[in-house]
Amino acid sequence: MRFSFWINNAQSWDETLATAQHASASGWDGVWVADHFMPNAEDVSGPMHEAWALVSGIAAAVERVRIGVLVSGNTYRHPAVLAKAAATADHISGGRIVLGLGAGWQENEHEKYGIEFSTLKGRMDRLEEACQIVTRLFTEERVDFSGEHYTLTDAPLEPKPVQSPLPLLIGGGGEKRTMRIAATYAQEWNVWGTPELLAHKNAVLDRHCEEIGRDPSEVSRSCQGLLFLFDDAE
Repeated sequence: MRFSFWINNAQSWDETLATAQHASASGWDGVWVADHFMPNAEDVSGPMHEAWALVSGIAAAVERVRIGVLVSGNTYRHPAVLAKAAATADHISGGRIVLGLGAGWQENEHEKYGIEFSTLKGRMDRLEEACQIVTRLFTEERVDFSGEHYTLTDAPLEPKPVQSPLPLLIGGGGEKRTMRIAATYAQEWNVWGTPELLAHKNAVLDRHCEEIGRDPSEVSRSCQGLLFLFDDAE
């Protein structure tokens, strides 16, 4: 079992760096950041650093730990551009990056920045195409892809990531689409929930793997454990 630390993107860079360095020095296995541009609230004026810029900074300045975005909103970046960013960060880190990817859900970011939010089905369809694109770009010399939402023509990605493959982590607990996408394309999967929920979701993921002929042990599993600290003993 591995334990990672999830850093708050609203912190200053100095606080972020100090936290990541402490996590590395004190034995944590990884550090993660979220992929959001603003608070999920009516008042969106709070600070929020961009996730992949943080990842690259941490990769250059912090040793040993795995580093990733939990998870990248697929709607925010073309998947080929995201793959390029992840591969570059993997070189900066010496091979410690995890590419977390999800369908995207925070509607106010799309509204404020003029990014198409689409429907849930539309976002899931884009996510599945994106998974095909990034996995192929990481492993193939040139990629042609003609989907409903994305098109690549003789597309290169050089240099390839240090890791082969660079781990793709799919985040989300949707049992019909999200978890089947994870079973099909991902090396890792993440979900929110209690131990009881995680046990149920693990069984669902195992079933999807078996249906497509994949060994369930090939997909690592993770979840969030939230810790709240208070001065009040009660």
